[in-house]
Amino acid sequence: MNRKIIPMEHTGATAKIFGSYDSNAAMIESHFGVTVRNRAGEAGDSIVIEGENAAQVAAAAQCVSYLHELSGKTDQLSEQTVQYAIDMISSGQGEELQSLGDECICVTTKGKPIKAKTVGQKQYVDSIRRNTVVLGVGPAGTGKTFLAVAMAVRALREKQVSRIILTRPAIEAGEKLGFLPGDLQSKIDPYLRPLYDALYEMMGAENYQKLVEKGTIEIAPLAYMRGRTLDDSFIILDEAQNATPEQMKMFLTRLGFHSKAVVTGDLTQTDLPRGQKSGLSAAVKILAGIEDIGIHYFNERDVVRHRLVQKIIQAYEKYDREQARREGEKKTAQHFRAERRTGRPGGQN
Repeated sequence: MNRKIIPMEHTGATAKIFGSYDSNAAMIESHFGVTVRNRAGEAGDSIVIEGENAAQVAAAAQCVSYLHELSGKTDQLSEQTVQYAIDMISSGQGEELQSLGDECICVTTKGKPIKAKTVGQKQYVDSIRRNTVVLGVGPAGTGKTFLAVAMAVRALREKQVSRIILTRPAIEAGEKLGFLPGDLQSKIDPYLRPLYDALYEMMGAENYQKLVEKGTIEIAPLAYMRGRTLDDSFIILDEAQNATPEQMKMFLTRLGFHSKAVVTGDLTQTDLPRGQKSGLSAAVKILAGIEDIGIHYFNERDVVRHRLVQKIIQAYEKYDREQARREGEKKTAQHFRAERRTGRPGGQN
């Protein structure tokens, strides 16, 4: 029997690691094939990990050690956090976890610190800090927009910029914009709601409204950016997969002096008309390798919503791969049939 003992140095760490009804400990036991138990002593609590496989015990101990360190920086350890730690350690990326939870990007009006929760999120935040333009590409729930807004609020508070400009393409996602009630602003507000929500959480509704009235914060459809030069600003283009290549070029060339731009989007969820190419898809190819432009790709591990979202994303990716494979096989079969019919390569006449 192999055993590892991890002393608990942070107050309440044991309860956080074990979780509600020991659910977190059960996840660690199930994945690594070990037993996890608490041991109280005069010198304080410790967590004992035992198992037949030495490598699995060591991996489980690494997981518990990381959660112990994290417990001193957060009020609770969610099942999602535990699952992420398990996945990273199981894939040999445990060392990368050590940098998480150190930096607070900004604090919400309720006093909650906003931090990168995954390695991918931390790399994204670091890229925004280093580069003038950053393209954040990945599935829903990875924090692309929320972290970009947090970095914008931080830059404004630290007087690195004098205003925040947030924009989205007003593309209809299966609904007709003209049928919405009210004037133009009322019609486009639903498209910009996620940006409002993020700013409300970080600034409070009253403070946000004051900054909007002063012109310090501006939220507008992408079409409103045409013809402008945006100096001393932190600019965020959200849902950029719904921008056309022409709109994307227009947006990127609005960048003025002492400004920073972040472009976010999910290439699997475009609402553009069939056959219309996404400006984000083109931009990640055209801008790759240019100095001071960062391109960051998120994956399903970076999803910080309900853990079921990860499985949904994986299922859709598997489906898309299967559809692409079948389409390729279909085209190949058609090609060979054409060759047999005409006796010429590719079925040429």
